[in-house]
Amino acid sequence: MNVLVIDVGTSSVRAVVVRPDASIAVEHRRATLPESPMAGLVEFDADLMATAALDCARRALADAGPVDAVGIANQRASTIVWDRATGEPVGPGLGWQDLRTVGDCLVLQGEGIRLAPNLSATKVRHLLDQTDPERTRDLCFGTVDTWIAWHLTEGAVHVTDPSNAAITGLRAGDGQDWSTKVLDALRIPVGILPTVVDSSGLIAPATALDGAPPIAGIAGDQQASLMGQGCCRPGQAKITFGTGGMLDVVLGPDRPTFETRGGGGTFPIVAWGLDGELTWGLEAIMLSAGTNVEWLRDDLGLIDDVADSDALAASCGSTDGVVYVPALLGLGTPQWDYGARGGLFGLTRGTEARHVVRAVLEGVAQQAADCVDSAEADAGFTIDGLRVDGGMTENTTFVQAVADATQRPVEVSPVREATALGAAFLAGLAVGTWADLDEVNATWSPGDRYEPVGAFDRDRWKDAVARASHWHEDLSALDF
Repeated sequence: MNVLVIDVGTSSVRAVVVRPDASIAVEHRRATLPESPMAGLVEFDADLMATAALDCARRALADAGPVDAVGIANQRASTIVWDRATGEPVGPGLGWQDLRTVGDCLVLQGEGIRLAPNLSATKVRHLLDQTDPERTRDLCFGTVDTWIAWHLTEGAVHVTDPSNAAITGLRAGDGQDWSTKVLDALRIPVGILPTVVDSSGLIAPATALDGAPPIAGIAGDQQASLMGQGCCRPGQAKITFGTGGMLDVVLGPDRPTFETRGGGGTFPIVAWGLDGELTWGLEAIMLSAGTNVEWLRDDLGLIDDVADSDALAASCGSTDGVVYVPALLGLGTPQWDYGARGGLFGLTRGTEARHVVRAVLEGVAQQAADCVDSAEADAGFTIDGLRVDGGMTENTTFVQAVADATQRPVEVSPVREATALGAAFLAGLAVGTWADLDEVNATWSPGDRYEPVGAFDRDRWKDAVARASHWHEDLSALDF
């Protein structure tokens, strides 16, 4: 009972066929890079994205044969508004990184409504203000999962799942309904909103595909990665190290007591919705992770390829006292300091390129340890071990640094991007490929395991972070 997954990331779309043993049979990928017409703006062509998704899906089915279900995983909070009758977008899709509504968010704070510009809420209002100022048109709003499901069913369903709905900024605090307070403040008609369905369950036939297999699973990318790494039970946690980094931990049926952000700097998330019940989690965010290694390659020229960072860092036993703070885009959890900037400390005349490269890898690992500490503080329990995926996990020196920084065993996903597996599990649960979450949990078989073999001077790290903080006070004053 194979499952097809359409996984829509920020820079590419891929279609993957997953077997019942959680191995990947076929994968097709196509680049769908967003555009940045000016600083702070991130847009994408929603029609091009849908076309790429359908094309990759059809190619995967042609190679692998029929499947029993379809799952969708997607970049979260990216926003599309389209005409219900024609299916045509009314404007560009606005990527989750788009910052054009920062000013709106600050104004809303003064009105007692706390929204971040990366959420969908103010993006929806912006698109409506541009194309339907009187709110008279028959339009649909959706995040990327909604848009793909619409095209897979040829316009038959307008749906999202709780993991995506909760990150729109339009949901009530308990995750059970849309927030009338926010909708009224932003003048967003309830009629344009998608129906919220379980993350796992039969939704509708994907009539745009041969055989019309049922869409049966939907999840935002980080929640899909969480389940894809077998983290289904309270206390289990994963970190995805991509261009940025996301730590997600499963809590259970009870929502965290804080509204938007805990004292440790984490956010409550809906991990998934099954059988009408929500499972909650926490998320800690690193604003930059792999971006720092790309900086070594593209801007400093210390390495020719990101893969070279592993061997070069491994060629020295330590950084020789160099500490790097990976704040190229500011600091996320726990500081939430948008005015912080990257810093290299402890340089001497004897500092070599390899010391700097190793310091960069260790800096990201130290930031991961901060996220673990924050998640534990906000969750109120200990995270015993970590599972990791993402491009940086191919770097053995880096993963060992994560184990040493966190002082926890680290298990590496057998596939670099676990999002597709998670969406496959959700869809497969609905059609019987996997019987229950215990069976999903049992599929976990790490590609490698790292135990702590050393430790870092965490006090020195905290001092370096303090020195890199508040570099631009005007930006440091921003808080969402």
